[in-house]
Amino acid sequence: MRAWSPPERLADTGLFEPGSADAVRSGLQSFTPQYPLWSDGATKRRWIELPAGAAFDGSRPAAWTFPAGTKFWKEFSVAGRRVETRLIERLPAGDWRFSTYVWNDAQTEAMLAPIAGIRALPLPDGARYTIPSEADCRTCHEGAAAPVLGFTALQLSPDRDPLAPHREPMSADHLELRTLVEAGRLINLPPELLEEPPRIRAPTLAGRAALGHLNANCGQCHADPKLMDGAVPVELQLALDPTDPAAVENIISTLIASQSRYRAAGAADAQQVVPGDATAGTLLARMRSWR
Repeated sequence: MRAWSPPERLADTGLFEPGSADAVRSGLQSFTPQYPLWSDGATKRRWIELPAGAAFDGSRPAAWTFPAGTKFWKEFSVAGRRVETRLIERLPAGDWRFSTYVWNDAQTEAMLAPIAGIRALPLPDGARYTIPSEADCRTCHEGAAAPVLGFTALQLSPDRDPLAPHREPMSADHLELRTLVEAGRLINLPPELLEEPPRIRAPTLAGRAALGHLNANCGQCHADPKLMDGAVPVELQLALDPTDPAAVENIISTLIASQSRYRAAGAADAQQVVPGDATAGTLLARMRSWR
């Protein structure tokens, strides 16, 4: 049983104009992180609703603080058809609630998924799709230093990475740092991030893209507690602080020096990254296993 009762229909969450299953409600704003989270090839659209007159605190560039009433929606599509839309919302007491809505075959309505999720939702092309359970959502979001993933100074920087894996086009009306600050919606952002938009200053373009991908997909858990309050100390740290000029060097050093608790098949040891051998290392083996 859920301790709270989310709406049964996506249409009742405030995403769409009344009576529509397509027209996004006026006042919601779209955004596109420059390093999208891996989602098994699904395409996504995202929206945020911030309460009237409210702002979020950007003093920690990698872990912003959001006011009660903030809502985020993320829509997942496969082969041009909407499959699910996820909602994360901050409640008055400060906690977060998570719900997922599953689209019908006619694409006219999305209904609340079971709390246990759906492990093998059939798609029109015969494929199977997994709808996460509420526990699945909390594992990633509540286990992170900031429950909202993909909405940070680096992710919304206008200095976009042209080689970012699975990158998505950023439209002119999508949110970015300067427009948020100018609208009074983002406060306490370190001023240097407006003077020089944040980017990953890696030695190579490929390195920039690789570190961005790891930061987005792994950094919420592999983070330095000094960067993200509440993060669990780990040997391998992949979260990037865009205000720290030594961040890239530190991450590369820990990647080379650290050992995994796992070992790739046939490997002599569990070294995360092997200098001089782009095909070796436990980290690469694990990334190749993503589905």
